[in-house]
Amino acid sequence: MKRRQFALLAFSTTASPWVSGQEQFQEGKHFVALTQTQPTLDPKQREVLEFFAYGCSHCNAFEPTIDAWQKRLPKGVVFRRMPVAFRESMVVHQRLYFSLEVMGLVEQHHRKIFHAMHVERRRLDAAADIADFMAAQGVDKERFMKTFDSFSVATKAKQASALASGYKIDGTPSIGVDGRWLTSGSLAGSNERSLLVAEHLLQLAGKR
Repeated sequence: MKRRQFALLAFSTTASPWVSGQEQFQEGKHFVALTQTQPTLDPKQREVLEFFAYGCSHCNAFEPTIDAWQKRLPKGVVFRRMPVAFRESMVVHQRLYFSLEVMGLVEQHHRKIFHAMHVERRRLDAAADIADFMAAQGVDKERFMKTFDSFSVATKAKQASALASGYKIDGTPSIGVDGRWLTSGSLAGSNERSLLVAEHLLQLAGKR
């Protein structure tokens, strides 16, 4: 999604993690090192952040691949999704995602939201429309809206925006690693190849 959008190339979703050691990924070419380290959820674990936006067509196409990849990550690696709001109108989508997270409904509904927006062409850009959509999926509407409007979800959205700013995110999807590095489709050559770069960076993080 603009600010900058990334192209997709073919990639096997059956590839195993940590094969990237066979390639020579270069700082400044395939990834960048942050000038200021960003906070991670647990300093004892390595962390991968997927910066995404529900309205991003590339994020929609990438979702099955990165979801399969993150489920194969080894013990000691934490994967977190970070919805990005490049403008105020996108904050509702941050709150949508974090409402699902708080309610434990990401696995059931995350991909459905992409489908609704990119296949069914539903805008879902207003809280009322989002609430109606979630209710149609069998989610308790009153509970959802209470969560959506909660202080904890607002805080998570602000924290996500702070991380996006700290990582200097200017396009989605992008991948942050361990508070220290950033890669993306434009840097790695494709969104799928950025996962190999992320594996390389996780290996570096494990040597600290």
